[in-house]
Amino acid sequence: MTGPQVAPYGAWKSPITADLIVSEVIGLGQPCLDGPDLYWIEMRPGERGRQVVVRRTPDGSTVDVIPPPFNARTRVHEYGGGDYAVVDGVIYFQNFADQHLYRVETGAEPTPVYRRSGHRHADFEPDRRRGRLLCVREDHTAGGRYPENMLVALDLAGGGSRVLAAGSDFYASPRLSPDGSRLAWLQWNHPNMPWDGTELWVAEVRPDGSLGPARRVAGGPEESIFQPAWSPDGVLHFVSDRTGWWNLYRQEGGETLPLAPVEAEFGQPQWVFGMSTYAFASPETIVCAYGEGGTWYLASLDLRTRSLRRLETPFTAIGAVQASPGRAVFVGGSPAEPTALVSYGLAAQSWEVVRRSTGVTVDPGYLSVPEAVGFPTEGGLTAHGFYYPPRNRDFTGPPGDLPPLLVMSHGGPTGATSPRFNLMVQYWTSRGIAVLDVNYGGSTGYGRAYRERLNGNWGVVDVDDCTNGAHYLAGQGLVDGKRLAIRGGSAGGFTTLAALTFRDVFRAGASYYGVSDLELLARETHKFESRYFERLVGPYPERRDVYRARSPIHFVDRLSCPVIFFQGLEDRVVPPNQADLMVAALRRKGVPVAYLAFEGEGHGFRRADTIKRTLEAELYFYSRVFGFPLADAVPPVAIDNL
Repeated sequence: MTGPQVAPYGAWKSPITADLIVSEVIGLGQPCLDGPDLYWIEMRPGERGRQVVVRRTPDGSTVDVIPPPFNARTRVHEYGGGDYAVVDGVIYFQNFADQHLYRVETGAEPTPVYRRSGHRHADFEPDRRRGRLLCVREDHTAGGRYPENMLVALDLAGGGSRVLAAGSDFYASPRLSPDGSRLAWLQWNHPNMPWDGTELWVAEVRPDGSLGPARRVAGGPEESIFQPAWSPDGVLHFVSDRTGWWNLYRQEGGETLPLAPVEAEFGQPQWVFGMSTYAFASPETIVCAYGEGGTWYLASLDLRTRSLRRLETPFTAIGAVQASPGRAVFVGGSPAEPTALVSYGLAAQSWEVVRRSTGVTVDPGYLSVPEAVGFPTEGGLTAHGFYYPPRNRDFTGPPGDLPPLLVMSHGGPTGATSPRFNLMVQYWTSRGIAVLDVNYGGSTGYGRAYRERLNGNWGVVDVDDCTNGAHYLAGQGLVDGKRLAIRGGSAGGFTTLAALTFRDVFRAGASYYGVSDLELLARETHKFESRYFERLVGPYPERRDVYRARSPIHFVDRLSCPVIFFQGLEDRVVPPNQADLMVAALRRKGVPVAYLAFEGEGHGFRRADTIKRTLEAELYFYSRVFGFPLADAVPPVAIDNL
């Protein structure tokens, strides 16, 4: 039996191809339990990113509830989430193309319920007693620069609506008590994002459906409240980071009581609506997910004793938790287990996969197992990430050679990466390219203090942590310090471009719809993020000097390594002119640059052909820059000035 073949790093032939990734992988999210039935959303790249509501009955059969071309996807906050609701077997969903609300029963054609141009809705909460849906509205009809946000009730019979709460910049999570007598919700104002500071409000629901006087029960400008929920016996629960960690609380007798104080995160940044890390299996039992050090766990919380007990599962990334008596449902993944919709039996403490995000099974000999790493960064602090060494059972690198390193910078920037089965990471590692997936200062999952490292320092702390992570691995003799690359999308694209411009560490980079001009972003982006940058950078235009000083577009003379840009032409979060200006400047300077723009794509690529093209183009780009041959033929990319 022969051993592995010696081949240059980057040139290993891998079974994990771009075709495999895009043809087999779907997105899974927003599970919903309705009686004995389970519903969820599938995002299908093979159907041009269409989101489909799927129903599973107790006998295990599944059916698509929403026929093509309907697409259950709201555009509230541009990122959406909370796209549908189920009321006794009837599905209500926001359709992406026209942003109208539709009603559909399994096997029937959708019919419109509420149609008014300029009204977008999300985060639906059924009010069965009154025959309506409570939800967030984003009203684009007022004629101002930004839409108005409010809580409304949509009449399911007559198609009318009623405003319940307005006046704040943002609303989320309308949640009705089990007896229908009280409504809880979140609201917040600029310049806060929901992970900075939100307020939890409660009001009585009058017999006519209007709200009585509202009172704030928790939260404020420096306290983030996440996921209010009522227990089956009508007690209000929520997650707060008042101690520096997102922990669980409940309101009882006018007091706020901690349920399981621990240095762990039971909350997540609310980039989208409808997020859930806990749910009630009974009035006495919460099933919850919590994160420690970037890894997530499933647990059971006994509300009588306030004892938290970890439930054994192989999953290291867990979210979208739902529960009913005897079982829980969540979306989970691990380095060895693809992201899946999972049903967990509480009595037997056993789990079953309901739906996998991919039917692909990959031999473990081609899978890189991530290692959590902490590494020194500026100010004597420690930053975090996950290191994936090259792994391919059929190949090894030349003696004395070290692999290139690809540093991944996540979006947000208040996001996080976690160890999970990610074919896009394995695409690189199985070809002999090491990966460092960085949770730079500002990432969630390590407490509020770690998250706030980025305040006033976007473009500094994140860049330092990515470059120091690369230095650390090179210093450990794990990667080639002369072949370092960095990639990222959106805010991660900004970190990528800033690292390439203001540091002399990386030799190549890939920007996916990345920010190059902070000032332009502050002036042009959508309402949800329009003042996000006041915390991350400073008030605008008062600190215009800082915005300009940290924007790569103004310092192209400092950028001298090759960059490839990918951009959706319908991106309203980071408009295409950001990439256009950067590419034009690099072309004029004579820096090697490639640019691929895609019709019909917005912020975050969803179409299979786009994802395939970008992966192969990025690999081709690195092969030309770092000088390694490709094991497979991929379509070439025009690289100017190379």
